[in-house]
Amino acid sequence: MKTEDLIAQLAQDVAPVRRLPSPVALMARWLLVTLPVLAAVVLMMGPRADIAGLLMQPRFMLAEGLAAATTVISAYAAFCAGRPDEPDWKLFMPVAAFLVWLAELGRQCFVLSVQTNGAALVLHADWLCVPAISITALIPAAAMVWLLRRSTSFRPAHACLCGTLAAAAAAEAVLPLFHAEDTMMMVLVWQMGSVALFTMLGALAVRLGLNAFA
Repeated sequence: MKTEDLIAQLAQDVAPVRRLPSPVALMARWLLVTLPVLAAVVLMMGPRADIAGLLMQPRFMLAEGLAAATTVISAYAAFCAGRPDEPDWKLFMPVAAFLVWLAELGRQCFVLSVQTNGAALVLHADWLCVPAISITALIPAAAMVWLLRRSTSFRPAHACLCGTLAAAAAAEAVLPLFHAEDTMMMVLVWQMGSVALFTMLGALAVRLGLNAFA
């Protein structure tokens, strides 16, 4: 048999390969699930009484914008991590976004502490933050697992870490809409600490889930 005939015969027997969705397309699907869930949580919990005034404050909107940016960037990086054709530098974008977000909150805490003679540095227990962020992020995290399972398994550790950070940042973005902290220090310690804790624990749980259903 000639080489050309062999190639033609093999080509006839090959099943068509389904092209993987792009990271942007997967991120859009995740947002289609996540955004209605976040809106439903805010409606069920009830928006804060002072929400209209907060939305007019530049510092509040800047913090919310950075939280949303961290969410979107982390979700995009999670789906990039599953593809061998995406560069490694994209996996570090969520770290940069989170650090910028954290730095801005730290700056706000410093400015308010000067303006209030240290009142912004008061810290006391607020055990609502951890379960609130965990419960709010549960469905976004589950949607992330479902979508990651349908992409390639390249760099799964990075995909899990970025994916859980996206879910945690999304939950933190809506938390200030229905739950008020007394001081900026409490935002830094309790809310951002909850994001870090959920990201670490969630990444481990998602990794186990991906391995279990692989």
